[in-house]
Amino acid sequence: MSEAATGATAEHAEEHAHPSDWEYVKIAIVLGLITSVEVFTYFESVLDWGSFLIPSLMVMMVVKFWLVARMFMHLKADKPILSQLFMMGLVMATAVYVIALLAFDFF
Repeated sequence: MSEAATGATAEHAEEHAHPSDWEYVKIAIVLGLITSVEVFTYFESVLDWGSFLIPSLMVMMVVKFWLVARMFMHLKADKPILSQLFMMGLVMATAVYVIALLAFDFF
């Protein structure tokens, strides 16, 4: 194999290097903590979230989506346009969800 091909292969491997095992563990812990807070919101007898419930769940949803898309779908190593497309989809999905909630007088 020529030096140019070897250099291109090494450069490609550096660009798309996978996170370390410890990074995956940290992301799993963060996702687990956020999920536990989401589940905790179900128990109204412990804490009454009031009007803070839906916005807090929406924020947790966005953070979890962003973490999963960025780390497990490797968007941080891809072109920025792909991250922008994912975020545009997230904004549109959130807007549809809020419109559906408004349509059913949920707020």
